[in-house]
Amino acid sequence: QVQLVESGGGLVQAGGSLRLSCAASGRTFSSYAMGWFRQAPGKEREFVATISWSGGSTYYADSVKGRFTISRDNAKNTVYLQMNSLKPDDTAVYYCAARAGGPSGLEYGYNYWGRGTQVTVSS
Repeated sequence: QVQLVESGGGLVQAGGSLRLSCAASGRTFSSYAMGWFRQAPGKEREFVATISWSGGSTYYADSVKGRFTISRDNAKNTVYLQMNSLKPDDTAVYYCAARAGGPSGLEYGYNYWGRGTQVTVSS
């Protein structure tokens, strides 16, 4: 069992930066690939970024590539999402999720989800 708690969301102006954190409980955190997803008002949840258990492989949605960076610290049981050059379109609730196996941009296979943290980007 893995429990996930996101933090670091908030209100930021366009062009600004935020770093989201996702703290995981459970001693098997390092064996899970992790992902970040987001859901904007009135839209379906979408993939943002994913990282392998070792941190050696990362993948991003085209909409955030070059602006967002996913990373993890297995010693701290934490995964991060550094978000730079934020745009109003990035406004959403951001969720982290964990899955056994390799990293994936699909929600299928992510067994554990956090409750989300709100990110609001003003223009």
